[in-house]
Amino acid sequence: MSFQSKIIRTLRCKNQKLIGVLAQLISTISSMGADIGDISTVSFGELHNTRDITIIAQDEDHLSAIVSAIRKLQNVELESIIDEVLECHRGGKLVIQPKIVIQSIEDLRKVYTPGVASVCRHIKDDMSQANIYTTIGKTVAIITNGSRVLGLGNLGPVPSMPVMEGKAALCNQFSGLHMIPILIDTLDPKRFIDAVDCISSTFAAIQLEDIRTPDCYENENTLVERLKIPVFHDEQHGTSTVALAALINASKLAKLDLHKVTVGQIGLGAAGSAIAKLIMKYTGKPVLGTDISEEAKARFKTLGGEPTELKKLLKNCEVVIATTGMPGLIKSEDVRKGQVIMALSNPFPEISSKDAINAGAAFATDGSRVNNLLGFPGILRGAVDAQAVKFIPQMFLAAAEAITEQTPKEELIPDPLDAEVHMAVARAVAKAAVQGKVTRDFIKS
Repeated sequence: MSFQSKIIRTLRCKNQKLIGVLAQLISTISSMGADIGDISTVSFGELHNTRDITIIAQDEDHLSAIVSAIRKLQNVELESIIDEVLECHRGGKLVIQPKIVIQSIEDLRKVYTPGVASVCRHIKDDMSQANIYTTIGKTVAIITNGSRVLGLGNLGPVPSMPVMEGKAALCNQFSGLHMIPILIDTLDPKRFIDAVDCISSTFAAIQLEDIRTPDCYENENTLVERLKIPVFHDEQHGTSTVALAALINASKLAKLDLHKVTVGQIGLGAAGSAIAKLIMKYTGKPVLGTDISEEAKARFKTLGGEPTELKKLLKNCEVVIATTGMPGLIKSEDVRKGQVIMALSNPFPEISSKDAINAGAAFATDGSRVNNLLGFPGILRGAVDAQAVKFIPQMFLAAAEAITEQTPKEELIPDPLDAEVHMAVARAVAKAAVQGKVTRDFIKS
């Protein structure tokens, strides 16, 4: 799904304590098309109040226009513009710290030499003990070469680190696993694969992230074949899991039977093709698909999909999903009455939910609602808990169904910050791994 960087700033505004001044300030910001976040009071004075107002602007030009409008207001002084996003990233978002505090020579002997030697021999005799006596069993990697960072393109590995750290922090909070970002500085799939292979024994699972198409397919498929730990590409499988959960709920809200309708997927890149593939696994029916790339359409056909043209897809499908990164691609006149429209390119969808509903759609949503955070922490935790050696589609289907079961009535998806949702996903994924016979114990037997 496409991503274009929005601007988040906190405006510190000092206004005279006169009736209507604060309302005028808020109205001005809103009328300029900015989203308003938190409003917090910095100080109350006899004549003036100072507040921090967090806003989201489309880009730097939009931010400048908002600032100019505020500065024209009487009785309001814009004291400063604070970039809190940069501040929260200062020094990185992760820390590594020991579990045991070494306070004496006796502690040292147990944690390091000479005591540690016996633990090394213990693991050498039975490699499975590493999951018990080291951090390997609760540590996963998030690995990238930065060749497709969000929707910003090939930024390279180092500029992708803020994304990796953010997902690592979220994974730890919602799964309890340690996620370690790994940056690999190569665009050569073979070198990338070999590098991951060489370090894989450090981890219980691997999540691939922000890798361009079609390299992501080769990287994942080869690593799945080589390694004895589960590997998945989040842009494909995390996205498809959460999208399927949202689609199941959207179909219920629109009173459609997902197993009986025709589903269309617009955009057959890594995310789109994976969404369609998981939907086909769920419904047992082919999905219609279209893309500007004939290569993508040919690849989609090998997955069991039915390539078609955009106009035909919009005409023949009761459910339409779009992941093209092309704002305005779906025209209001092409929307069928009663359709479900999920235009997932973020922040600018292929058609706005409002326009889709006004054109007759029974239900419409955009990419701001479908968040991968609902997927990857629980998916990884479930795989690690079950000691799975690989992911299978049933594990992603189980995760999607767990997400739908945790969704409040009349909502599209649950709150991604609800810890219980992630634990429910983990339990479902672990159960599916056991039932699918891809756990380490089963493979050994």
